[in-house]
Amino acid sequence: MEPIRTLLADDHALVRAGLRTLLEGIEGVNVIAEAGSGDEAIRLAAEHRPDLVVLDIAMPGASGLDAAAEIRATLPEARILILSMHATSDFVERALRVGASGYLLKDAAAVELELAIRAVMAGETYLSPRVSKQVVDGYVRQADAAPGPLDGLTPRQRQILQLIASGQSTKQIAYELGLSVKTVETHRAQLMGRLGIRDVPGLVRLAIRAGLVLPDS
Repeated sequence: MEPIRTLLADDHALVRAGLRTLLEGIEGVNVIAEAGSGDEAIRLAAEHRPDLVVLDIAMPGASGLDAAAEIRATLPEARILILSMHATSDFVERALRVGASGYLLKDAAAVELELAIRAVMAGETYLSPRVSKQVVDGYVRQADAAPGPLDGLTPRQRQILQLIASGQSTKQIAYELGLSVKTVETHRAQLMGRLGIRDVPGLVRLAIRAGLVLPDS
């Protein structure tokens, strides 16, 4: 197996020395260069073309995120592993947006460093477990807060949509609800206009996706 040619960037010399020891203790990992700033990491990445770049997120000059974006732009095949003290989802999401393949907290156990490297070099995305939970919780909160496609409908419109999606004709719906056929047709037209749908099959598909009826109703 070819060695994983690694660039290490951290602005603290002692931290960098400790990380280098840990990295070189992992089978197949070879640290080919060290940087003390984001700008230096960008320069050394262009010079050495590493397979893996391990970047501290907070460095003088270009931050780890800035450096990650620049390195990915010029060296798209390189894997980038961000090291950080920040476990909040906004930092993680920014790191992933700029092209990082992994996000590892600095208080992680040493064995996790190897897990992260193996994962990102295999083309996977690695997030420290505590970070992963933050990101998932954030997406769940966003999903809960997002309005559903049927939220703006009146109770009567929802009722008619459910009956349409269940396969009932306009006359059947009118009879069941005690309405005129024309009134049901007006409600159906309003539904289509509000939902941006042009035909009955489209209404049925939306009702199924929204959980208003079951697919075999």
